[in-house]
Amino acid sequence: MAFREVAVTEVIEVLRAWLDGKGLRSVAGQAGVERKTARRYVQAAQSVGLDRAGGCDQLTDQLIGQVLGLVRPERTGGHGSVWRMLETRHDQLVAWVKGEDPDGVGPPGRPLTATKITELLQRQGCQVSYRTVHRYLSEKCGFRVKSATVRVADGPPGGELQIDFGYMGLMADAHSGRNRKVYGLITTAVYSRHTFVYFTFQQTLAAVIEGLEAAWLFYGGVFKTVIPDNLSPVVSKADPTDPVFTAGWLDYVQHCGFATDPARLHHPKDKPKVERSVSYVKHSLWDGERFTSLTQARAKAVEWCSTTAGLRIHGTTQTRPIEVFNSEEQPVLLPVPPVYDRPTWVEVKVHPDLHVQVCKALYSVPVSLAGKKLTARADSHLVKLYHRGQLVKTHPRVAPGRRHTDLADVPDHKVAYVTRNPAWIQKKADQIDEVIGAYVARMLDVPLPWTAMRAGYRLLGLIDRYGAEPVAGACRLALELDVIAVSKIQAIVERGLERHNVPVQVMAAKGGRFARPVTEFISKPGHLILVDGSHLELNQDHLGAVREAS
Repeated sequence: MAFREVAVTEVIEVLRAWLDGKGLRSVAGQAGVERKTARRYVQAAQSVGLDRAGGCDQLTDQLIGQVLGLVRPERTGGHGSVWRMLETRHDQLVAWVKGEDPDGVGPPGRPLTATKITELLQRQGCQVSYRTVHRYLSEKCGFRVKSATVRVADGPPGGELQIDFGYMGLMADAHSGRNRKVYGLITTAVYSRHTFVYFTFQQTLAAVIEGLEAAWLFYGGVFKTVIPDNLSPVVSKADPTDPVFTAGWLDYVQHCGFATDPARLHHPKDKPKVERSVSYVKHSLWDGERFTSLTQARAKAVEWCSTTAGLRIHGTTQTRPIEVFNSEEQPVLLPVPPVYDRPTWVEVKVHPDLHVQVCKALYSVPVSLAGKKLTARADSHLVKLYHRGQLVKTHPRVAPGRRHTDLADVPDHKVAYVTRNPAWIQKKADQIDEVIGAYVARMLDVPLPWTAMRAGYRLLGLIDRYGAEPVAGACRLALELDVIAVSKIQAIVERGLERHNVPVQVMAAKGGRFARPVTEFISKPGHLILVDGSHLELNQDHLGAVREAS
């Protein structure tokens, strides 16, 4: 039978029954101890002066202390002989714990476990229990020393909200037709322990924001400080004192007005309230249920948080969380912000066409940012572009596949090309010369004017190269000959034919199925008789130009 230490109350009961004149068997039965134990305490009491005829007034604290001192002699150092035997092997035990050779001659090895050390001791003839070995190694040899747990104050009402994801199980996804992992975003109010759960398939920033938006509506306000885990959508660089948050999380924090105090990496004790809630949510809310959709699961979670979890007597606070929250926390929460227009944050590069692609749409930027990398923020209404933290451009949001170009971002000489506007070419030509304007109007007089814009750019290029006067003369001659081709204008200018400013009329032949122009029959330079009876002297170069023009 295992040894059981008798409590002080049991000792007093043994002596009180004995003073009443009962036998040792009755005394042991009344106190609930063995008869031998009762005899040992009675004999010890008699040795310190307890008289059976003296009554119960003799049972003072001093007498009881003397009895216990005799029956339970104080052990040296609070430990027995086995502990003292382990102390004689202290150096060997330390070497085993550190993975060293106790004699210092062998190579270092791996640290041994308490189980292996107990086995080695028993091989050496030291009969000792595992618990005694483990206790000695922990206290004297530095074996897996655990730091003391420090209970941190809960803080003021409405001050802190701890959040964490917990894996719940699998659920059939109606969209994909397969089972998917379901996570619960669990939020726990530090002061009242009031809990809210939001089920989701993902652990992204969008899921965190959706869960917190639902939590603010459930709580009826926003907590002043949120303590998250080091989730990658929230913390881009973990650090105990200077964590770096993602741009999307900071944008949401600024929208709601709360502060963020993330837990340290691999330190779940920094948010113990929500850590303890994870297993409670899984076993009480999720296990044993069959949810067919996230919508159904979320509705069940709201009901569970308000009834089962909210109305239970919390083991630590010994209060109902929902009652403490409603009376002390809810009145001091920050107001619920407007619905958050969740943006998309992306890193983009300015292309040679001075546009960036954001959410499959194109947006222009100033020419000074060509080739630079920008940060884009796109919500449902606006697209904002940042360069090194500075806002450089704002555009209205357009649908995927479309583009929005600010003409102020485009160089002047590229405005017409970017906008694909034939009217710009016409306006430019009219400003240069009336004849050139007439020629461009004739050139753009087609069902699809923008298809002739490239020819218009080429004509303006000829003006930049040769000047307006030669090109105007060539356009005048081409109009008279009804030749609408920029290549012919270039040929006339290059050969100087625009200087022969002679009115020419070409009459269409009447009759004849295969009539050809008269120039086809001229094989040698000579005189060309025109319709009005005038003569034109032709040389070989003029002959070729006229043939090309006709």
